[in-house]
Amino acid sequence: MNTSVRNTARLTGAALRALLVLTLVTGVLYPLVVTGLAQGLFPDKANGSPVEADGRTVGSELIGQTYTLPLKKGQQTPEPDLKWFQPRPSNGLGTNSVNTRYDLLVSGATNRAADDKELTGWVRKAKKAVVEDNSVPGHRVDPKDVPADAVTSSGSGLDPHISPAYAELQVRRVAERNKLDAERVEKLVQKHTDGRVAGFMGEPTVNVLQLNVALKELARQQ
Repeated sequence: MNTSVRNTARLTGAALRALLVLTLVTGVLYPLVVTGLAQGLFPDKANGSPVEADGRTVGSELIGQTYTLPLKKGQQTPEPDLKWFQPRPSNGLGTNSVNTRYDLLVSGATNRAADDKELTGWVRKAKKAVVEDNSVPGHRVDPKDVPADAVTSSGSGLDPHISPAYAELQVRRVAERNKLDAERVEKLVQKHTDGRVAGFMGEPTVNVLQLNVALKELARQQ
């Protein structure tokens, strides 16, 4: 019996020592080393890839945000502020998602089939709005030129990027609203278009927040 008790005590002591050592190594030392290396080598990314403008942080380049007008009395859904480049829809084009304004409470899309009647109805409505919002005197947007990302949300609903095609579709409207030359705004889009990763992975993208920060600076120079 005494031998059994001693063995149990010895094994329990060894287990507690192992727990203490592993907790110290994996729970304290390893995180400190990784955090230190990240802060030393990639401080911007380690801190959430913040985007700054006018001396303050205005968002993260990793998370999309809306550009809307203040709600009017009795209004439930804010209207887009059309002087800015607009992001992808953030609510899955439906009312079944809590994430209606890039709210980080949840993320996700509708998971509806492509031929779902309600989903196709939302897409048609969104497409009509894109055409109306971006048509300017002397240039009406052709519905067939509206890219898919202009009328559908991403899988997470938090995508900070749009396609170059959607950015270019908005150029004339943004230029008119900000009293800028359309050619200068188009060059701004081109400057903020990121190519494929490593030259072959994914598709070219435009970060909406970074583009709008640059747009604000361009408008200020007028």
